[in-house]
Amino acid sequence: MKQKVIASTSIVGLIALVVLFVLIGGNADLFSQKDVVRIGAEKPPTIANEAIKQLNETYIRVSETLVPTVVSIAVIIEGKEAMDPFEEQFREFFRHFQGPDSDSDENLPRREGGGSGVIISEDGYIITNNHVVDNAIEITVTTNDYKEYKAEIIGTDPLTDLAVIKIEASGLKPAYLGNLKDVRVGEIVFAIGNPLGLNSTVTNGIVSAIGRGGMGLLNRESGYAVENFIQTDAAINPGNSGGGLFNITGSLIGINTAIATRTGTYIGYGFAIPIDIVESVVRDLIDDGSINRGYIGVQITTVDELLARSVGLDKVEGVLVNDVISESAADEAGIEPGDVIIKLDGEVVATSNELQSKIVQRRAGDLVKLEIWRNEKIINKTVKLKPLDGEEIAENTANKGEEEIQEEDNASFEDLGFSVEALSKKQKDDYNVENGVLITDVKRYSVAYERSLFPNGVIVKADRKSIKSISDLKGVIENKEKGEAILLQVKYNDANRIIAIEIP
Repeated sequence: MKQKVIASTSIVGLIALVVLFVLIGGNADLFSQKDVVRIGAEKPPTIANEAIKQLNETYIRVSETLVPTVVSIAVIIEGKEAMDPFEEQFREFFRHFQGPDSDSDENLPRREGGGSGVIISEDGYIITNNHVVDNAIEITVTTNDYKEYKAEIIGTDPLTDLAVIKIEASGLKPAYLGNLKDVRVGEIVFAIGNPLGLNSTVTNGIVSAIGRGGMGLLNRESGYAVENFIQTDAAINPGNSGGGLFNITGSLIGINTAIATRTGTYIGYGFAIPIDIVESVVRDLIDDGSINRGYIGVQITTVDELLARSVGLDKVEGVLVNDVISESAADEAGIEPGDVIIKLDGEVVATSNELQSKIVQRRAGDLVKLEIWRNEKIINKTVKLKPLDGEEIAENTANKGEEEIQEEDNASFEDLGFSVEALSKKQKDDYNVENGVLITDVKRYSVAYERSLFPNGVIVKADRKSIKSISDLKGVIENKEKGEAILLQVKYNDANRIIAIEIP
């Protein structure tokens, strides 16, 4: 009997435990003081379609593939040459290690700087900006896997702001070089570099413009620069300098070199040296460390609508020759101020930047064929390019030996908004001219002012006719009808210019 009672009690106890566990499982809060808070939503708010997913995967693959092709460059520079180069609105973004008081310590014997570079060969050749390694006494390259190498400079090209350096390595991953002809405004691009000391940074944007110039990044040694940039809105900051601009296929299409900024950092406009120039310069620098570049020897301006009308062109195209450098290739080929270069080797030249970009890839001794618009006719000239000899401003030798005629001392052209006076002998010597009239005043917001005519220049020709006196200039202007344009060749102390002004 006792055994039966004990067995029954055990069964009852077991049932009680089962009931208790069920109650706990279904009512756990009986043993807790408060509810458990659920974190986050149960599922994503939206579902990306397959096209978006594929694009995202492409971004990821491109970034993962390209990051190893870009390196960080640290330099040590000795002497005052290491002063911060960002003195202009369009800055060469150079050093990301410098402190906020860097402008006050110019007497430091050594300074640190840095930028980025792109690997272009498996055995260690790297392309970067000239301003990143300029005056460097020590260069250290850090690859994406954090290996450090000492680098040597193979060659530099200040004109294009490019340089090639070399590290002793093997098995590196070089970038694939693209083709500028395939680059389109609006296409997706990636800027990869080391901005503000942040290694292996990828930013994304589009190509905003092609053939952008007018940055004012003149080479300080020659006073000349090649500006034919790819513009992008991909974020670029100090330290990106020398890094790569790549397209969606992972092709290198440019080397980042400058930003438009008022603060020294990104505000939406970055500029890259196009790959055609990069490739041409790189091959020469690797061959012998220098470039035997050819020059035409002209000062040029892109033709605008008024200039086109003033020279009789049916459409706005070409590059106006403002001046011809004495004894240059252009001078020897018979090119004259006022000529409009329409084509180079059969290809249409739309802007002065484009002409510079094409010529910079040629070598001294190369022959180029120019199609020129002169006196409302097409003529052809073959020019044998010459090396730059440092002479940037042409000597104006027009009308030497001709008799001077000075009928008036001064005159004002009120409708056009400028005044002139006859040249004294001293002024002729100062401007190195034989003839002309001096611009003494230009009224603010006048027709002449809007076309960038400024005082202290000498008008030496009008509509390609030599101006020996004020009456000569009056004669040309008075023969013009309202709406017609007059073409003035003006010599300033620092440059010659050709300016088209519409008769009001």
